[in-house]
Amino acid sequence: MRVAAVALAVVAGSSQALAQGAAKPDPAKAREIVNQVCAACHGPDGNSASPTNPHLAGQHADYIAKQLADFKQNKERKSPVMMGMTGNLSPEDIKGVASYFAQQKPKPGSARDKELAAFGQKIYRGGVGATGVPACAACHAPNGAGVPAQFPRLAGQFADYTLAQLKAFASEERANDPNRMMRTIAARMTEKEMRAVAEYIAGLR
Repeated sequence: MRVAAVALAVVAGSSQALAQGAAKPDPAKAREIVNQVCAACHGPDGNSASPTNPHLAGQHADYIAKQLADFKQNKERKSPVMMGMTGNLSPEDIKGVASYFAQQKPKPGSARDKELAAFGQKIYRGGVGATGVPACAACHAPNGAGVPAQFPRLAGQFADYTLAQLKAFASEERANDPNRMMRTIAARMTEKEMRAVAEYIAGLR
């Protein structure tokens, strides 16, 4: 009987632990963290006012969570600023913040250079066959919505930010892409192609 009682206690404890692990993020706490830690750079609703800081509104929660965890580890994606911002966040906090931003409504962006954006559209939709650059739309979708948990939303992102990330992938300064996918692609792109794609993405809806 004692053995059975112990077994039941273990099962009950395991079930409780699983339930806690699967608990939904606390929206109120997430909002508090956003207001205290994230809003100054990314906006309280995830629509950043600065082209050096990305829009997070409407971004996939799993993608945001992975980036925050990578910044916290400061290995494959390094940033002294973001390392400081994520240093005190628990895994639950990260899930909550990611879920909060994913639920915000993104504001539409616009391209500044129509001619450059037209060139970028060709690359985004058809790639560059001569150098083996695949179409961006193949992974990020024709409308830039991306694929949850796999490829981020790009539509409306600042051109300056997108360009900076493409350059970071090309130089391997940023190395948190699965199977080196973005590093391989970006390394095959010229700076003009990067600028063009970034410009097109800024106005994509």
